[in-house]
Amino acid sequence: MAAFLQWRKFVFFDKDTVKDPADSGKTFILPKRISASDSGRGHVVLGDMEGQIWLMTRSLQLTSFQAYKLRVTHLFQLKQHSILVSVGQDEHGINPLVKVWNLDKRDSGNPLCTRIFPAVPNNKPAEVSCLSVHENLNFMAIGFTDGSVVLTKGDITRDRHSKTLTLHEGTSPVTGLAFRQMAKVTHLFVATLEKVFCYTLSNKEYPKVELDTHGCALCCSSLADPSQDSQFIVAGDECVYLYQPDERGPCFAFDGHKLLTHWHRGYLFLLIKDVKSPNKSGFGSGESSLSEKQVLTIYDLDNKFIAYSASFDDVIDVLAEWGSFYILTRDGKMFILQEKDTQTKLEMLFKKNLFVMAINLAKSQHLDSDGLSEIFRQYGDHLYLKGDHDGAIQQYIRTTGKLEPSYVIRKFLDAQRIHNLTAYLQALHRQSLANADHTTLLLNCYTKLKDSSKLEEFIKSSESEVHFDVEIAIKVLRQAGYHSHAVFLAERHQHHEWYLKIQLEDLKNYQEGLRYIGRLPFEQTESNMKRYGKTLMHHVPEGTTLLLKRLCTNYHPNENLMEKVSLDSSLLNKANSEEFIPIFANNPRELKAFLEHMIEVDPRSSQGVYDTLLELRLQDWAHEQDPEKKKVCQGEALSLLRSDNTVFDKALVLCQMHNFKEGVLYLYEKGKLYQQIMHYHMQNEEYGKVVDACKRYGDLEGCLWEQALGYFARKEEDCKTYISEVLHHIDQKNLMPPLLVVQTLAHNSTATLSVIKDYLINKLQRESQQIEDDERKICQYRQETSHLRSEIQELKASAKIFQKTKCNMCNSPLELPSVHFLCSHSFHQHCFESYAESDAECPTCTPENRKVMDLLRAQDQKRDLHDHFNRQLRSSNDGFSVVADYFGRGVFNKLTLVTDPPGSKTVGSLEVNLQRDLLIHTKRN
Repeated sequence: MAAFLQWRKFVFFDKDTVKDPADSGKTFILPKRISASDSGRGHVVLGDMEGQIWLMTRSLQLTSFQAYKLRVTHLFQLKQHSILVSVGQDEHGINPLVKVWNLDKRDSGNPLCTRIFPAVPNNKPAEVSCLSVHENLNFMAIGFTDGSVVLTKGDITRDRHSKTLTLHEGTSPVTGLAFRQMAKVTHLFVATLEKVFCYTLSNKEYPKVELDTHGCALCCSSLADPSQDSQFIVAGDECVYLYQPDERGPCFAFDGHKLLTHWHRGYLFLLIKDVKSPNKSGFGSGESSLSEKQVLTIYDLDNKFIAYSASFDDVIDVLAEWGSFYILTRDGKMFILQEKDTQTKLEMLFKKNLFVMAINLAKSQHLDSDGLSEIFRQYGDHLYLKGDHDGAIQQYIRTTGKLEPSYVIRKFLDAQRIHNLTAYLQALHRQSLANADHTTLLLNCYTKLKDSSKLEEFIKSSESEVHFDVEIAIKVLRQAGYHSHAVFLAERHQHHEWYLKIQLEDLKNYQEGLRYIGRLPFEQTESNMKRYGKTLMHHVPEGTTLLLKRLCTNYHPNENLMEKVSLDSSLLNKANSEEFIPIFANNPRELKAFLEHMIEVDPRSSQGVYDTLLELRLQDWAHEQDPEKKKVCQGEALSLLRSDNTVFDKALVLCQMHNFKEGVLYLYEKGKLYQQIMHYHMQNEEYGKVVDACKRYGDLEGCLWEQALGYFARKEEDCKTYISEVLHHIDQKNLMPPLLVVQTLAHNSTATLSVIKDYLINKLQRESQQIEDDERKICQYRQETSHLRSEIQELKASAKIFQKTKCNMCNSPLELPSVHFLCSHSFHQHCFESYAESDAECPTCTPENRKVMDLLRAQDQKRDLHDHFNRQLRSSNDGFSVVADYFGRGVFNKLTLVTDPPGSKTVGSLEVNLQRDLLIHTKRN
């Protein structure tokens, strides 16, 4: 129960006297002897004691029509229909008559009266005390002074469609009626001088509930709007009661003798006598004596304050229409109460620092969120200035989303107010209004307060409730040293990079970091191993090697962190193993195991894998001291070289760097670098192997024997055996001129004449034999030439007798016609014509003659070749091309060496050496 004296009073209405529109300086006068009034549908309805009903428009234009012969006692204007229900008298005595008017239709200029029926309860004459009509036009209730209530059910505008019955009977006069419609349930509240009842009209039995044992005077009851749950208001002398259909609701202690009660637009209007009357008001107390002061008070029951209060003289009624309230007085005046706008009301409350009341008022007036936020801000500022920081922050929290957060944050940056700042930042995050800076600030507040429980609650909220930037939170927690919390956030929200940064760089938890990487999808595992591979290899080499083996063959995560992503088992995830070799920089043992695994799983691995593995195996071979193990290492290296997967140049360099003799020789042989093989043996002074190399590759590259001879010739050691063997092969294959052999061995002090004696004797013998053969051929050619010359002379000087009897072609006896040649060959003419290529040549001698002619022609060409070469060389722009062309045709194959006599000083030693090298490296016919 709220005491009247505790309610604050305000002036939220402006009072003014209604002026006559025809004469603005003159007060508007109502019709005389007003007996009933109501409003709705854009006009005010008045009834007088002469039976007229007046209709007043907003422009204060009055029109009237005669409704009754005697007087009008009650009026009820429906708010949703242009239907007016009136009660009056056409005859003297107790004969109340109910008339229903349709104001939209006219009958001879007046509103159409659609229904007339007498108000007689139980056929007994009684005065009508109150009237109420349901807005659906299906119910009308009439209260009488004898305690009866007559209910008309059906269409109230027509007789034939409605039914009238006596709903309530009693001894106490009925003082108030009100229909309440909630959903499909209709209730009728009935108030008498002694009791309050409620009937349920939706039920056919019309059940009744007695709500209270005290009632109210006439005009002292009303029905609230839905904001008060459509409760029935009953105003007694001591209190104002509110009723639900089944029980009594709240009660307000408003003292004073009540004359009038209304509910308009959320306000309760009470008209009270200025001086309390000792007598209990009875029926008919609505008419007071002349010039009696009355106080009209307007209450806001929701916000618990008095919106307006003023004294009036003899108030007839209070009506609400056209957005204002009108007060009708018995002296014919009409006052208007215009409600101040919401902003003006709020400013009045702000001046008195009544912020709570301002907030409640704003909510009841359905002020928008921007307006409410401004009130909360001002209230927060007021509390902040008073030092109530806890209260202020609660108000500021209610401004989130409207007020710039920096406005509040600046006020609470002091360390002593960090609790308030934390509360505000939490509110920002709950409403998803926080940015990265706010998250940073909130986490710093938690860390400064060392409030681990709040911090955990903040970061461990469910994923659907995360209202902050996770990455920013991880950064702040990491910077503040809350690594476990940062790791939790990173793992939960799958910020893999941050998780690994903290585990590997801050916590040094390498094993956990490696396990986490192994659970990531392929692309992220690959990138993170490239980033952290060296660190992990240094601390957990075995595990890192195993993971790299998986990553470079066919990778699948150990555990799927991305639960929403389904792995396709048919998809081959395979990284490039060569890219991870630098990770093993200081771990050759693990690198070797990794590379061997790669070539075993994938023989088509990249070239870098094989080259690196070869280098590792060569290193192991070079550092191994145990002969047995060294032999095994040698076999491994050679097997890799023989696999044809290594690059020749790189492999050769590696073998040379590690002085791997077997590998170098294998690669030389593989690359057909036979001279390099022999030079390698020469460098190592392996004389026997030099000779063996010449034997193996001498047929493929003839200059090897010459180089071997020069090599042994430069040796001052006793190499007679090797020189003899080399000379033997040179002699057999005629690889060098004897003079060049002598010059070559002339520099060796140990090579005596006995070394080359056999070589020279054999050489001279063969040359002598060759001379004898040549001389014998010369004699033969001279004899043949002399014979030919004699034949020619004989043919020129004497006649030729042809005695052939057979054809040299078909070997048949000759018959005329025949053909004879000076070469003594004869042919049938038809045989000659069939086989001869020319009429002037013998078919039998033609092939031999052609060979001779070709030789002669070749000699002629060679005779002119020198002049032709010089002429073409002079005329050509590219002389080198001409020389190359003739060289390709074999013109320069014949080499003639002209040497100076022994002891000549015109040729220097440098020229002799150059000449010797040219002879060694030049192929001879």
